[in-house]
Amino acid sequence: MRLANISDRLSLVTADDELIDIAQETGGRFSPRIQDCYDRWDELLEVAATLDGTAGRPLADVALHEFGNPAPQPRQVFAIGLNYADHAAEASLPVPEDLTVFTKFATSLAGPYGTIPLPPGTVDWEVELVAIIGRGGRHIPADRAWSYVAGVSVGQDLSERTLQAAGPAPQYSLAKSFPGFGPIGPLLATPDEFEDPDNIELGCSINGEQVQKGSTSDMVFPVPEIIARLSRITPLLPGDVIFTGTPPGVGVGRTPQRFLTPGDELVTYLRGVGEMRHRIQAMEQQ
Repeated sequence: MRLANISDRLSLVTADDELIDIAQETGGRFSPRIQDCYDRWDELLEVAATLDGTAGRPLADVALHEFGNPAPQPRQVFAIGLNYADHAAEASLPVPEDLTVFTKFATSLAGPYGTIPLPPGTVDWEVELVAIIGRGGRHIPADRAWSYVAGVSVGQDLSERTLQAAGPAPQYSLAKSFPGFGPIGPLLATPDEFEDPDNIELGCSINGEQVQKGSTSDMVFPVPEIIARLSRITPLLPGDVIFTGTPPGVGVGRTPQRFLTPGDELVTYLRGVGEMRHRIQAMEQQ
């Protein structure tokens, strides 16, 4: 099943690529806001399945600016670092033996299309699979973890490397939380949409040049193991967002290093979900 946040309203994307406004079709039984629906996720899926044959608005008719982040106001945002061995190698760091965890502040989250303001410094790209929690819990076993996932989407963990490296300790969360540094979308796809949810292609390009391409099968800690390990420490809540790490190909790992500049077009994709498109623009001086 695929869902979308269209003009701040939750819509089902049918098998015929038509959009069904779930709140409208159910007479207000569900909130139109997708974030409100994660607390009733199992119930929502049952109802959405009955609407799959309903005629709706063609997905192709939706303007890009209407697409929003499918998890716009999570209570918790987790991000996993160095979760691909080749990315750890390009960063000249060892492959971690346990999760490397930081956060992106919720104000950095954004939709899948539009512009991203470029702050001073050296801004890098990081394509990531984003997992969104549907059923919360603690001590979730890895062999059942996918059943706790509402769905997956594609995200960018944009990073300002100068700030990240400043100070006696790395500033991961601050450097990755400028406005627009956490776009997610355009769709949320439930795990059963994939032949193997642990093996999905992802990548990104800049001005038409592919700079990253990988598979989630190369994760050091696959999504179920991430969920199991996080939930040993803290309860996961419905609607929580997990950025699961990036494959190799980031700018800081290149020779010479390369970073985003005003005017660049950044295209980010996850097979089965779609692609995001963003134009990088200079940040207005305050």
